[in-house]
Amino acid sequence: MTTTDITRAITDLLFTPDLPLDRAVDRHFAPGYRQRTDGVWSDRAGFVQHMERLREVVVSGQIEVHDEFRDGDRYADRHTVTVVRADGHTSRHEVYLFARFAPDGRFETVQETTLLVSGDEGDRDLGSIR
Repeated sequence: MTTTDITRAITDLLFTPDLPLDRAVDRHFAPGYRQRTDGVWSDRAGFVQHMERLREVVVSGQIEVHDEFRDGDRYADRHTVTVVRADGHTSRHEVYLFARFAPDGRFETVQETTLLVSGDEGDRDLGSIR
């Protein structure tokens, strides 16, 4: 069993456009996956909607993990995601993430808080856009 991490997950979801989204999601997220972003819960279907929308507006980017911790099925990190949108402007988002892994090593739950570090005010909702 290989346990995923946020770098591999985001790279597959957002920065590898040739990888079909359903394969990227299946690779890193358990069937019963749930996510809370900035206080709002989504089920796996809502998460997939979010990723579909992000793939429409984001053309490239990178992730930088600043802190990362694992303890059994628990995972936490602080990372910054830089994205370039289709209209050419760039934004940076700092994310504080706490997660639990399913027994197969995929994410089962993620709870995260996002902070717009730089970019247009309209980019503030990229963490929950649908």
